[in-house]
Amino acid sequence: MVNTRFKLISVATVAALALVGCSSTDDTSSDGATTSAAAEVITIEDNHGTQEITSADAVAATDNRAFELLDRWDVDLVAAPVTLVPFTVTSYKEDANIADMGSHREPDLEAMAAAQPDLVINGQRFAQYYDDIVTLAPGATIVELDPRDGEPLDQELIRQVESLGQIFGQEDDAATLVDEFNEALERAKSAYAEISDQSVMAVNVSGGNINFIAPSVGRTYGPIFDLLELTPALEVENSSTNHEGDDINVEAIAQSNPDLILVMDRDGGTTSRDEAEYTPAEQIITQSEVMANVTAIKEGKVYIAPADTYTNENIITYTEILNGLADLFEEAAQD
Repeated sequence: MVNTRFKLISVATVAALALVGCSSTDDTSSDGATTSAAAEVITIEDNHGTQEITSADAVAATDNRAFELLDRWDVDLVAAPVTLVPFTVTSYKEDANIADMGSHREPDLEAMAAAQPDLVINGQRFAQYYDDIVTLAPGATIVELDPRDGEPLDQELIRQVESLGQIFGQEDDAATLVDEFNEALERAKSAYAEISDQSVMAVNVSGGNINFIAPSVGRTYGPIFDLLELTPALEVENSSTNHEGDDINVEAIAQSNPDLILVMDRDGGTTSRDEAEYTPAEQIITQSEVMANVTAIKEGKVYIAPADTYTNENIITYTEILNGLADLFEEAAQD
């Protein structure tokens, strides 16, 4: 489905031209040229400045955070790194008409160029190829809405969904998503305030290993420590911001003895989940002998993020996480 906003503008323009053609010569300029209605221009501010979008008839997308939103709004894609599309967004995963751009490790940017997009929603794992995409798609508007360093994550998630909603004529639904997110955020914040003496640990499980996710800077959960003012069970200097977490042994994690554990199953959000040796994070966490005496494990105070979190991480994902955390905190307050 093409972007209805621009489609309607196009129809309006044709109608306007038809009326001009049927009108008297008074509607014609002195040199004989007719005056057509100007196409709508959508103007947004992205990470690179002011972007003007005049057409979204051929959309390419590389930003993992955008796929679920674009699918929700029935936006057809001409190109995407299909392997990076969350497994929950089946419409794009199974669409043979989408030119596959490979992965960020082995990108096929020429496939995107051949698809001739007029709009590219770029970002996250493909942000490193921004200049190449600009060169290969000179006729396209490139939009990047990755969360910016130093900016509050909640406001950055809101910025993305509102900007995309504006581009695709989905402002009302974007506003609904923002309201749902803000409600979940306030709910989780209020619920934790009742148990603020309970310490929290966030971990990333991948390849059977349990890795520490640092407060503030760690993947996915890091900013949540700041948003909800969580009490960390463990803090380390020079914490990692990468997808693998910090190389802290599981014994150190266990010794910090968190009251609550937040888990992201990295393999659960990638193609690793289809491999025979894949073991769900919940099983690895709860069956770890080293973690057996941790308070959170013994009392069942463990939250597992949605399985597609690692390859999604948009405002919808965070709304689900925040509501899940609110459930955990409210349950802990009753014990």
